[in-house]
Amino acid sequence: MKLLVTGGAGFLGSHFVRAWLSHHPSDEVVVLDLLTYAGSRARLVDAERTGRCRLLQGDICEPEAVREAMRGAWAVVHFAAATHVDRSITDAAPFLRTNVEGTYTLLHEAAGSSTVKRFLHVSTDEVYGPILEGAVDESAPLSPRNPYAASKAAGDLLVQAAQATYQLPAIVVRPTNVFGPWQFPEKFIPLCITNGLEGLPVPLYGDGRQRRAWLYVDDLCEALEMVLERGRPGEIYNIAGGREQPNLETATTILARMGCPRELIRFVADRPGHDRRYAMRDERVRALGWQPAVPFEEGLARTIAWYRGRDDWWRPLAQHLREDPYHWLNRPAGAGAGAAPGAAA
Repeated sequence: MKLLVTGGAGFLGSHFVRAWLSHHPSDEVVVLDLLTYAGSRARLVDAERTGRCRLLQGDICEPEAVREAMRGAWAVVHFAAATHVDRSITDAAPFLRTNVEGTYTLLHEAAGSSTVKRFLHVSTDEVYGPILEGAVDESAPLSPRNPYAASKAAGDLLVQAAQATYQLPAIVVRPTNVFGPWQFPEKFIPLCITNGLEGLPVPLYGDGRQRRAWLYVDDLCEALEMVLERGRPGEIYNIAGGREQPNLETATTILARMGCPRELIRFVADRPGHDRRYAMRDERVRALGWQPAVPFEEGLARTIAWYRGRDDWWRPLAQHLREDPYHWLNRPAGAGAGAAPGAAA
């Protein structure tokens, strides 16, 4: 069988592609990726070597590119998205284009396809907004509080509308924060690791007490495979699991494991509209037979080891981020409102 994976040269998409090819040795995967700053063909080298993965550079907002990539596919797994909250605060337009218009284009083409039997839309826990106490299930209302989360919520609603209106066999998954090898160094955990390796300050928003749950990327891929194969069209599946803790504790743990001084942590002005906590219940995906298998400590050890050994990949990217003030503002705490890109999850 053939899968179309959008954004398959990104962090999550590339892990999923490699996992699927490994677990399904007779399947083929077509990756459609625009190869923006967050996409890297290096992530797919092993997949392409199998001869069963083909990378097409193209825009999910362009119907012809989508139609060509989707031809003959039995499933579409939609990762492609603009994802960095700080960038969405600075300029929301690319997020609306990719996460809303791009999702609509994919849905339109999939609804008209004679072969697509599953459409798996990868969303985010951020669409629920801040959850200060307890945890929410899939029936909770959407309450996004930043442009990125709002654009993902709009995409979720388009998927549900396509399922109800056109009977597209679509499923929405909403994962918690995910980490692991190959993640772009502007994201929180790789930022802590790579800055620690270079002896540079590790920026944290506000007081660093924002709470996040963390899931190792291999566990997410297992959940996505299970939902794709066993999930019910029209459903939403939260994917939680992992360890919930304050960002300050996560940064402190990473630096301690790497033998770096805690003094590298620098508190910076908080992000506008920064959500204090996310928390989900995920009984629905666990009922399919899934549960996370990689403890946070083990996943973190694997991730640190990977970044130690692959500075040829991340170091040029990190240098670019530091040189470009559009991404790297790092205002001192108390300097007034404004985002400090790269600071915290």
